Amino acid sequence: MGSQPNPNTGTSPAPRVAVVLSHPIQYYAPWFRRIAAEASLTIRVFYLSDHGIASHQDAQFSRTFSWDTDLLSGYDHEFIPNAARHPDVTRFQGLKNPLLRKALDSFKPDTLLLFGYAYRPHLGLLIRRPAPIIFRGDSHLLGGPPPSKMKRWLLRIIYGRCAAFLPVGRANADYFRHYGVPDGKLFSAPHCVDQSHFTPNAARLAEAAQLRASLHIPSNARVVLFAGKLMPKKRPDLLLAAFIQARTPDAHLVFSGEGELLENLKTVAAGNPHIHFLPFANQSAMPARYFLGDVFVLPSEGRHETWGLATNEAMHLQRPVILSDHVGCHTDLLIPGQTGWLFRAGDQAGLAGALREALSLPREKLTAMGRAAAQHAAAFNYDSATAGLRAAVKSVARTS
Repeated sequence: MGSQPNPNTGTSPAPRVAVVLSHPIQYYAPWFRRIAAEASLTIRVFYLSDHGIASHQDAQFSRTFSWDTDLLSGYDHEFIPNAARHPDVTRFQGLKNPLLRKALDSFKPDTLLLFGYAYRPHLGLLIRRPAPIIFRGDSHLLGGPPPSKMKRWLLRIIYGRCAAFLPVGRANADYFRHYGVPDGKLFSAPHCVDQSHFTPNAARLAEAAQLRASLHIPSNARVVLFAGKLMPKKRPDLLLAAFIQARTPDAHLVFSGEGELLENLKTVAAGNPHIHFLPFANQSAMPARYFLGDVFVLPSEGRHETWGLATNEAMHLQRPVILSDHVGCHTDLLIPGQTGWLFRAGDQAGLAGALREALSLPREKLTAMGRAAAQHAAAFNYDSATAGLRAAVKSVARTS
């Protein structure tokens, strides 16, 4: 263990938490800064790839890019060289970091916060643990067939090797319980985004107004927004079909993003002046995209949308949401009739009905729902997530 009592004072230093993560992620960097400011914890983040910092090809966005926000300052971190033959943060074999264990041994952690298990280095740490493991993942059981007996057996073994868990929400907590994790090992650490980046201000409103003008959308028209990768599991095709079915003559639909379905969507939308496409936007440009819309829609189907952090972003910017019941965050963020609308995944008629209801509301009612959405989403923040981590570290210390 890394933390030993100070012989002069009798007090113990802050527990040392090693964080192992595949690559820098825009949603986690602000959390690591918040943890680093916590006097009761000492962290170092060990990254296994520089994906997102250096420019990389993203097959789902169909472009090469790197994030344009600061992902590295304000906390202690270290990049471990990736020796994989074909580096890829989306594949089990895409990470190979033989120097990781030596780096962890040098840090001497009291506990290890591990993000996921679906990489070779992560599984190696679970098999031969350098310290008690606190596990962070966001899977759920919403949608899709029940897990196979083999998967249940394997995950029970994997999770049985973890000392504590940080569920991101209710559906994720239920998932861990399904695999035999007792409530005493679950410490809520909600999925969240940097609220300081997603706050209303005059500059972003002006930028959104310019975007509307560039798309020839009247200032008083209602706008439905989809923001994300245009890929089958996110079902932008369902949204397009439902919008056409809803027959709301004064409303507009904007797709913000790129991906494999882009050309098909454009073909279906051809000739419709109320359907628009905006290219991929980096993090700095996203607030204006959310302001462009009056309601945000995430129609994902299956278990792939484990949370849907774009929902947090839209709600912080006072936008009500329409979510499918397969989107992981709907059990936490969506209050039907107050912060948005819920529809059954894959149900085109149900989504069309939700669109008609949202777009027919008086402007003041839709605005009030947006304010309620922002107020509700505010509780999903880095302070709450850090409190969950702090509680998990204390629990591990008691049982070690």
